[in-house]
Amino acid sequence: MLLVLGLVAAIWGLGQLMGVPKAARGYMIGLLYVVILAVHVVLPFGHPLRAATGGSAALWLILGGFGALGLAYALVLRRLRGRAQAKEAAEAPAPRPGKFQDGELERYARHIVLRELGGPGQARLKQAKVLVIGAGGLGSPALLYLAAAGVGTVGVIDDDTVDTGNLQRQVIHQDARIGMPKVFSAEAAMKALNPYITVRPYKRRLTEEIAGGLFGDYDLVLDGTDNFTARYLSNRVAVEKGMPLISGALSQWEGQISVFDPARGGPCYQCVFPEVPAPGLAPSCAEAGVLGPLPGVIGSMMAVEAVKLLADAGQPLRGEMLIYDALWGETRKIALKPRADCPVCAGKGALPPAA
Repeated sequence: MLLVLGLVAAIWGLGQLMGVPKAARGYMIGLLYVVILAVHVVLPFGHPLRAATGGSAALWLILGGFGALGLAYALVLRRLRGRAQAKEAAEAPAPRPGKFQDGELERYARHIVLRELGGPGQARLKQAKVLVIGAGGLGSPALLYLAAAGVGTVGVIDDDTVDTGNLQRQVIHQDARIGMPKVFSAEAAMKALNPYITVRPYKRRLTEEIAGGLFGDYDLVLDGTDNFTARYLSNRVAVEKGMPLISGALSQWEGQISVFDPARGGPCYQCVFPEVPAPGLAPSCAEAGVLGPLPGVIGSMMAVEAVKLLADAGQPLRGEMLIYDALWGETRKIALKPRADCPVCAGKGALPPAA
């Protein structure tokens, strides 16, 4: 008897260490149970193998009965939970772009009492469409705060999946969602936070072929990528569409953020960074490391700038770059100007700078 229980414990424990799914481990234990019953049916009384496994099939039949009852209870409980979740999803408020539903005004009350936002500003957020490139370190807090703020439609594009190394800083994801595409993990978190918004996940890489059509569906773009190919592409397409681009960047203990908006008098990204840095001069977060909370600071600032632009509140970081040094707790601003010889935005600043 003890031998069999030891085998069951070994199958379950070793299977867990090896990453074997629970269902597979259950099947193996069930197969062992069938073999034990067969031993007691086929072999005669007094056989050493029968004696080593309890001597009688009665005890195993009783254990099997209790196991079957437990399994049936778990299945019924799972089915009831599934029905409850389906009912909850069916009763959840369906998003209606541009129109407030019952409960939304209370949700956004702290916005509405702000003089610079008020009801009209919140309504503009409700009607807005924002695209976030990247659901990683910068995209995580930006997406959560855009959802919480009530931005009506939020698109997120990323071709990566959640892995353990992301969870130190990418707070929109969870350990239980390791292996899930980041855009679907982000969608789940955003909808759980605010069911009144529409989330559009795009599990793909931003490319030349899709960028123009994708940007055309949105009012504003946030660039939270960590590679220069995507940065230069998003900048070029945003300039072509005449739309603002909020860009954030990170390196170890330092972050920076700016609003690139040539159509309204500001520079574009390539005005400030004319060429891709030489290899090694701008290492990625994976190569150089990054403080976990730092993306939360800069990503939240990106969401703030988005709200300001959409609601026409305050002074966006247009023509300025804010740099935050987390190690020494310092911030500073530097002025940015358009370049007359910029190959992307030269001659495209048709609109005067916003007041």
